[in-house]
Amino acid sequence: MLIWQDEPRKRARIEIVPMIDVMMFLLVFFVLISLHVIPALGIKTQLPSSAQPEKLEIRKHVVVTIGKNGQIQLDGADYTLAGLRSALTEIRRQSRDIDVVVNGDRDASVQQLVDAMDAVKSSGITSIAIASTRQGG
Repeated sequence: MLIWQDEPRKRARIEIVPMIDVMMFLLVFFVLISLHVIPALGIKTQLPSSAQPEKLEIRKHVVVTIGKNGQIQLDGADYTLAGLRSALTEIRRQSRDIDVVVNGDRDASVQQLVDAMDAVKSSGITSIAIASTRQGG
C-alpha cells in the first residue's frame, strides 16, 4: 500500500534577524544613556538635603560645582576663584539672561560656598540657585 503525503513537513527555524534587531536597539539605548551621563560627571558630590526644596524654572544656566576639598568647577572644567570670576564675567557678557546653579558637596565649608557666590555676584550675575536633594532621599 502506497501512502501519499499531502505536504512535506516544515522544520522549525529560529529567525535570527529579529533577535539582532532587538540587540541593536538595546545597544543603542545603553550607549545613548551612557553618553548623556558622562558629561555630567565632573566632581563627585553629595548634595545637601532640604526638607522643602523647590523646583525652579531656570533659563540658560551654568553649573558651579564645589567639592569637599575646595575644588571649583564651572560646567566640568577646573577653575580657581579668580578664574571662576573671569569666566563668569565673560559668560555674562555673551548672555545677559543666565542663571547659576551651585552644586556644592554637603561636606564643603560654608566659606567655600560664600566665596563662590561672591565670585558669581561680582561677575554681574544675580540669579543664583543652590542645588539640593529632598531630605531623606
